[in-house]
Amino acid sequence: MFVDHYEILQISPNADAETIRRVYRMQAQRFHPDNLESGNAAAFRRISDAYEVLIDPNRRAAYDRDHREARKREAIGVPVSPPAGPPVMDEMRRREEILALLYSRRFSHPQQPSLGLRDLEALLNTPKGDLEFSLWYLKESGYLIRTDSAHHTITLKGVQFAEGLKTGTAKWLDGVQG
Repeated sequence: MFVDHYEILQISPNADAETIRRVYRMQAQRFHPDNLESGNAAAFRRISDAYEVLIDPNRRAAYDRDHREARKREAIGVPVSPPAGPPVMDEMRRREEILALLYSRRFSHPQQPSLGLRDLEALLNTPKGDLEFSLWYLKESGYLIRTDSAHHTITLKGVQFAEGLKTGTAKWLDGVQG
């Protein structure tokens, strides 16, 4: 289901970046879980998610296209359906990028080899929703694990696969060359 980030932040789709920041700060302060009077963790997360999309010019431009389409569909009474999945090659490329980042992190920081979802979002410039399927696939395939602190770490199998990607010998479980 389509999430209206403008409605969540209670701002106009024409709002500038400074307005978005100002309104976010007010809403975040109001709903922060540490606020004993009006704290609401779920509302705070929705506000934070909306802010992260709308403050980034590239993500906002993509979101605005979806927002306009959703508004059009809503105006004529057509239900807003979830977006179709990404093309298979884009998904495979994203998995390879995730493994490459986790491989590099394991190699360069052996004492702290994991990355959180927000780290991956920022490094790949990809929204959380687009990463979730990729991370699920890599976890279920045994290429990474998710720690108790919600960080992702490459496994031995993942290291071998990432190295196979560099040498051209890796194959995804579906048999397609990486």
